[in-house]
Amino acid sequence: MGPMVDWLARVFSLIRKELQALLKDPSSRALLLVPALMQSLLFGYGATYDLTNVPYAVLDQSHAATSSRLLAHLDGTGVFRRVATLGSSGQIAQVIDDGDALLVISIPPDFEARLSAGQRAPVQIILDGRNSSTAGAAAAYVGAIVAALNQSLGATPAITIERRAWFNPNLESRWNIMPALIAALSMLQTLLLSALSVAREREQGTFDQLLVTPLTPLQILIGKALPPMLVGIVQSTIIFLIILFWFQIPMSGSVWLLYLGLAMFTLASVGIGLSISAVALNMQQAMLYTFMLVMPLMLLSGLLTPVRNMPWILQAATYANPLRFGVDLVRRVYLEGAGLNDVAFDFVPLLAVAAVTLPLAGWLFRNRLS
Repeated sequence: MGPMVDWLARVFSLIRKELQALLKDPSSRALLLVPALMQSLLFGYGATYDLTNVPYAVLDQSHAATSSRLLAHLDGTGVFRRVATLGSSGQIAQVIDDGDALLVISIPPDFEARLSAGQRAPVQIILDGRNSSTAGAAAAYVGAIVAALNQSLGATPAITIERRAWFNPNLESRWNIMPALIAALSMLQTLLLSALSVAREREQGTFDQLLVTPLTPLQILIGKALPPMLVGIVQSTIIFLIILFWFQIPMSGSVWLLYLGLAMFTLASVGIGLSISAVALNMQQAMLYTFMLVMPLMLLSGLLTPVRNMPWILQAATYANPLRFGVDLVRRVYLEGAGLNDVAFDFVPLLAVAAVTLPLAGWLFRNRLS
């Protein structure tokens, strides 16, 4: 019994020492609480498939009592928010292409006359297929509202729905997710490589030697930034080719515009990674900070759930997230065939992030104590 008690006492002493070492370090204590708290809140508010804010536009060419009743049912749900009342079918493309509306409801001029004659009265729903999961859920919701209205009218045949999805005819989730991965999958590797760049030299003791060489801080910054950028572009190219040729998802836009956007997105990502690297004292810290940051960036990117469904404070936070604009740019160019004028806004936040993080990283290279 004595040896067993002695063995357990030694183990307990080792456990107590490790716990004391962990809890005495303020940064370690923070790492025990902050990531779990932050990620649980982000998952709770950011990663939701619930429909809470569906912007839609309507083209009502009937202006009859039944069509007004249908639209009143939609507006009364608290889920659908009318952003535009269109005057002609030529306006539909604009509200869908610009992302102002997730769907457009088009009611033909003979809608009421068909119902009165006992014929089927079609209502067309035009969906933005770039976000297939949300568009499909919204279409199903509209279908449920139409079914309830049909039941209250007691008319057979009654209102029917004709559905058409732009940029993704069959509302396949693969079309929505895969192009976005061109930016998302390369981001982790780009962030990690750039984050480890300076931290590795700090750990090996060679960073101070680098600072006393004839190289200027700008030259050091460029030398540290270009290799991760090249790796990120190569990885994006591999993913792009797999999507195009293996999964056979057709590309509608310009390849040069896609790569221009990816280059700017990768530059912004490298800026964040180099800032992390300049702050981290060693490779372990750099890896930890990177993985702490990747999850919020993914959740707040609109990769899987729409940004518009998030609380306003999280929507504001997404403006500092380059992945949000990288995903939007790639999707619009790949699926929609958007031109430079259409995606110009996506370049502004990416430029802003790069303009802040790269000079910050250069300043930290020179001024932070190793």
